[in-house]
Amino acid sequence: AEANENALKLASFHTGKSRVIAFKNSFHGRTSAAVAATDNPAIVSRLNALHQVTFLPLNDTGALEIALSKKDVSAVILEPIQGVGGLEMAEASFMENTADLCRKHEAVFIADEVQSGFGRTGSFFAFQHSKAFPGIITMAKGMGNGFPVGGILIHPDIQSRPGLLGTTFGGNHLACAATLSVLKVLEQEQLLLNARVMESIFRTQAEGIPGLKQVRGKGLMLGLEMEFEVAELRNKLLYTHRIFTGNSKNKNVLRILPPLSIQEKELGLLFNALKKEL
Repeated sequence: AEANENALKLASFHTGKSRVIAFKNSFHGRTSAAVAATDNPAIVSRLNALHQVTFLPLNDTGALEIALSKKDVSAVILEPIQGVGGLEMAEASFMENTADLCRKHEAVFIADEVQSGFGRTGSFFAFQHSKAFPGIITMAKGMGNGFPVGGILIHPDIQSRPGLLGTTFGGNHLACAATLSVLKVLEQEQLLLNARVMESIFRTQAEGIPGLKQVRGKGLMLGLEMEFEVAELRNKLLYTHRIFTGNSKNKNVLRILPPLSIQEKELGLLFNALKKEL
């Protein structure tokens, strides 16, 4: 949340504009502007709602162009793959169009890679599955392999100044050491490659699962969309098989985000449990 908060603040300083464009089913955090850009009214207070945010359908370039043409938009914030939203993916062409339209209308394209970054999708960042180039990239979660850390990458065209962005624990030495260690392990153990290989195995093992509608996502940021609501199935996987899966706004989707080091044997445990329960 703090990474996205700082990104939105910086975009507004850079452009001199206030409106933010986000997308339906998005989740960007629980701090002031970040939660305002999150498509979940249940967690947005009246104070948060004072922010000017327009929610658009994902992958609708026409709607985005119309909104940007009003010239009051400071930032377009986009999850290349929506995590909490149910593993909906931004199409490569849509991300490329978003980057182009932001440049045309002097807005900042923010790629929210908090969940999808650091190798989760088989590329270091999920936006790299396209030719898009964001102005700001936000990241966290996978950076510290469980240790709390977050950060933003800023394009050189966006001018910051000392003291503009602040955080209580900014520059924490242990957090920096954790992130450097993660980068080393990602490279040494070829975990980006492993994410791509395991995705292929996952999709193969998913074939024939009763009630499966489709496999969503990329790399090891995956979802199983079923033809029914999955709450009962999640409980059976957890309490009977000791396998934890995630939920989402889409009640028919099981979220699967295993360690990037997972192997075929562990995937087999999941699918054997699914077949038994289904």
